Amino acid sequence: MRRVTYSMNVSLDGYIADASGGIDWSDPEADVFGFWTDEIREAGAHLLGRRLYETMLYWETAEEDESLGAAELEWAALWKALPKVVFSRTLTTVQGTNTRLASGTVTQEIERLRAEPGDGDIAIGGASLAAEAAAADLIDEYRTMIHPVLVGGGTPYFPRHERRVNLELVEHRTFGSHVTYLRHRVIR
Repeated sequence: MRRVTYSMNVSLDGYIADASGGIDWSDPEADVFGFWTDEIREAGAHLLGRRLYETMLYWETAEEDESLGAAELEWAALWKALPKVVFSRTLTTVQGTNTRLASGTVTQEIERLRAEPGDGDIAIGGASLAAEAAAADLIDEYRTMIHPVLVGGGTPYFPRHERRVNLELVEHRTFGSHVTYLRHRVIR
């Protein structure tokens, strides 16, 4: 069965965006960017909330940006080829290669993707969407790229609800920029 993973950049105090929505503190160094590129290769589909979808739209036309290097162009090509499902209460259409609006709940879309032929993880991006999947006990792995910064508030990585989830550390890595990657498997 395809794994469902939740991966995001996270501040040391647990936020994916600061109080004003900023994520400039998480701009990746080359080694971290390369790691994200390797991770996107493992994905078979990506589920996004509206805000993350709007942020990621840049990568649909990134090849037009002459300032990008080979690494960014490679990531953009991988992103464009990846099937994406957008969850939104306000959008009626979406743009982008291999991108569609969700026609069901998070649970229904994950069940549909797991039933389809294909390889690769089902990746979730965005805290609100991940909170829905976590509440339904659908997340198999939590992957955090922890940046050495305290942002003091904002959008939390982990959903705030009253449910205990036991985890097992299965991978960790520290990069030259002092960013630390942690991959935890949910113990069921």
